[in-house]
Amino acid sequence: MLVNLADILRDASQGNYAVGAFNGYNYETFAGIIEAGTETNTPVILAFGAKYLPNMSLATAFSLAESLGGKCKTPVCLHLDHCSDLDTVFRAIRAGFGSVMYDGSALPLAENVKNTRLVCRTARACGVSVEAELGCLAAGEHSHEGSAADVAAYTEPTQAAQFAAATQVDALAVSIGTVHGLYKAEPNLRLDILAGIHKLVPVPLVLHGGSGLAAKDILGCIDQGIAKINVNTEISVYAVAKTRELLAAKQPHFSELSLSQADYVKDVVKKYIAIFRRR
Repeated sequence: MLVNLADILRDASQGNYAVGAFNGYNYETFAGIIEAGTETNTPVILAFGAKYLPNMSLATAFSLAESLGGKCKTPVCLHLDHCSDLDTVFRAIRAGFGSVMYDGSALPLAENVKNTRLVCRTARACGVSVEAELGCLAAGEHSHEGSAADVAAYTEPTQAAQFAAATQVDALAVSIGTVHGLYKAEPNLRLDILAGIHKLVPVPLVLHGGSGLAAKDILGCIDQGIAKINVNTEISVYAVAKTRELLAAKQPHFSELSLSQADYVKDVVKKYIAIFRRR
């Protein structure tokens, strides 16, 4: 069943676990993510980044999510990920997305607050949840969301509390040392900053840059209020590598290749579901 983000994250916060937001951009990724949730009886967030609009339209993304996940007993949230364009955010709300992320983190604080408040008012009237971001992540290896010019800027706890109160967001993405992409070295996670944010901010917190994080680091973040963790790059890297292996071994029919690729996506999603749910 398709749901909004707030209900999923409320349960995660109360249960001291996290829900995975896994990026989808074609049939294979949508199918693998939803099947992983169904087979593990776990809610999943199907994150469709604005970056992937060349792959499919918002309407197509919703139709595919509804077709694959609408009749599932396990909750599925179709979420617009990392979108700085207000028009696209509003179109996603109209298209039926259960959640949208307005990313104004590159803007001056006052403008980020103003735009996020507008998104929240519009989304709430439609029963849609809103995620926003404060701070900035650097780009790691194979990043498909950030750029080499991105510089890490940690989220300041007091500012995060003021932002959450002013905007009334349902979830807040924070920067504590993770990166978009895979890590080039051992990550330096600032759990002290995260603890300060968790103490002051009453809404569920979001960690972007989950690909490649060690289980101990993930669990440490969950203990300090992280209820949603994004995974993108590792799904792509693993699926591409496995596809190369398959093509080197035989020449499958295109339809068989598609089924195999959905299974590759499912492998990574299940791995992270087990960690996020402390299984």
